[in-house]
Amino acid sequence: MTVADSEPRTTPENLSQDAVSAYRRDGFVHVPGVIPRADAARFAEAALAARSTVRDHHEGSVFTQLLQLWRHDETLRELTLDPGLAAIAARLAGIPLRLWHDQLLIKEPRNGAATEFHQDQPYWPHAGSRHALSAWVALVDVPVDRGCMTFIPGSQHLDGLRPQDLSDHADMFAVAPELLWERRVTVPLRAGDCTFHNSRLAHSATPNLTGDPRIAHVIIYADADLTLAAEPSHPVTDPLALTVGDRLPDDHFPRFAEEPQPITHADNVNKR
Repeated sequence: MTVADSEPRTTPENLSQDAVSAYRRDGFVHVPGVIPRADAARFAEAALAARSTVRDHHEGSVFTQLLQLWRHDETLRELTLDPGLAAIAARLAGIPLRLWHDQLLIKEPRNGAATEFHQDQPYWPHAGSRHALSAWVALVDVPVDRGCMTFIPGSQHLDGLRPQDLSDHADMFAVAPELLWERRVTVPLRAGDCTFHNSRLAHSATPNLTGDPRIAHVIIYADADLTLAAEPSHPVTDPLALTVGDRLPDDHFPRFAEEPQPITHADNVNKR
């Protein structure tokens, strides 16, 4: 037996009902080995290269945020559109899904900055969404001191909150003070592991105190039938000249039952 054969792997076929139940109860679940460690290393190499070709959408020192890698990089497109990950997400959510967007979140070595507690959903112009969730795939080992995630179980019931400030430790608790005393669960990950979390679950990430970058590739899945809301503004939808109430176009937000199309020259026009 090789090392690769002995790695714990999770597939749509062997995902346990206990894992599905835990996700629906707590709003998150740790799924080990969604990709092999060798693939994680290959994707991490592509991720670091992308820093010089794809625009950083986050201001400040908390992390580097690169969006829409699947439209810029053939290697990372493979991960974003991975049918096994999408099938796990659909089983957890219980509804048909499409891609909202992907993103690389890189915490530089010894950045000293936490990603403070927040929800994802308030940042997205989604109307009528029944469910959205993120697959946070570790492309390197992410122990506690390298920027792993912490969740507040059950907090996904909170709806209608304004966006929270990712650099302000107190902001999440200003809008939801009841969360201050709730239990928190920190989840270190091995390269190739993943956490799935509900878009309304309060979560944070520790600073990277190590000498190596923390590299996470995040695939965000959304209700296949959602429509565009009037606000907030978002860099993924703003350039598309969509109208409020429109369904998201499949060419920019593919449904995962469909065969992905190859990258075209037009997809690369936003590189720098």
